[in-house]
Amino acid sequence: MLHKNQANTNRTSKSSLTIVIKIGTSSICNEVTHFPLLSNLSSLVEAVLELKANGHRIVLVTSAAVGTGLRRLNMAEKPSKLAARQAVAAVGQGRLMALYDDLFGQFHQPVAQILLTKNDLADRSQYLNAVNCLEELLNMGVVPIVNENDTISTQGIRFGDNDTLSAIAAGMIKADYLFLLTDVDCLYTDNPRTNPDAKPVTVCDDMEQLKQQVSVTSMGSSLGTGGMATKLIAADLAIAAGVTTIITHGAKPQNIAHIIKADISSSGEEYTDRHPLHTRFVAKNNPLLDRKWWIQYGLHTAGTIYVDEGAARAMLTPRLFSSLFAAGITDVEGQFVAHQAVQIVVRKKDANVVIGKGLVNYTNIEISRIKRCRSSEIASILGYVEAECVIHRDNLVRVLDQI
Repeated sequence: MLHKNQANTNRTSKSSLTIVIKIGTSSICNEVTHFPLLSNLSSLVEAVLELKANGHRIVLVTSAAVGTGLRRLNMAEKPSKLAARQAVAAVGQGRLMALYDDLFGQFHQPVAQILLTKNDLADRSQYLNAVNCLEELLNMGVVPIVNENDTISTQGIRFGDNDTLSAIAAGMIKADYLFLLTDVDCLYTDNPRTNPDAKPVTVCDDMEQLKQQVSVTSMGSSLGTGGMATKLIAADLAIAAGVTTIITHGAKPQNIAHIIKADISSSGEEYTDRHPLHTRFVAKNNPLLDRKWWIQYGLHTAGTIYVDEGAARAMLTPRLFSSLFAAGITDVEGQFVAHQAVQIVVRKKDANVVIGKGLVNYTNIEISRIKRCRSSEIASILGYVEAECVIHRDNLVRVLDQI
């Protein structure tokens, strides 16, 4: 069944879709020689052009800057030193873009390079500028090619892998579909290379249940940073933004157009015989609003605020959806300043339960002083009042419906 993200208001026509395609290092470079897999890349370019010819807007998220740099520098394997990896990526990124530009240029298709870090998106104005730039490029008919800016990214500000980056990009432009191209046809209940009894998972509409049914412990390739586990994380992020997510084979990029065509011709069915083998993660019907999705997935979690069960219920009860007040806070962890994002946790007898994430109005030191106090007492304790609540409900994302 064809999916359209209801939050997307930038369609060029009623039939137009916005599609993000993520291709991994193992589909771009040979894992041993690091030479580019030109047949794969040519097929990908042809698939993108076919989708564009059908009126769809395409964003490509690519890996392989390091792999391409290794080939250029004639190095056998990825260095362990961070600065060396960043240097290799700097060499490889230019070569990678030149390769894409050459391939797309054969068909007079313009492309654009977009390099992002998590820090770029932590500031709301920069996040919106990145969104506006992507939208303008798409309106111009350009294919944006997105990668993480490896030359300046460190562990603390990395997306972690390009699966996550692709989900962030899909959420930013309110994409209809996210295609994660990998080295297998779909998600299996176990590694099909080592377990002949592994069964394909074709449709997932309950991520928590799926995580209990499948084993995704295998790592990514020696050149890449991801694996199937990172694709589940990316799918979780994307479906929260209303983006249907597909896992399919990177060596068969023509499957993307086949899946879209089969969706258009399928009446109410998520999976039919007309579809190539793939795994589909069904988008949520009530996706997070743009600002709240940005808080949840675009911002680094700087600390933790612990609340009592009364405060948790007030925040989660639909008819209340209360802000978080100091009186309901029992403890605080981490060092953070006002307007940074923190997770909200309620302590239960058997475990700590994360119930949300939000932007704070006070620093961790100030919250430590005013916890368990009424809002009317904040002025006498601190000598000033920044806000009556610690986290306003408009800056609060709830991840549970109840405790």
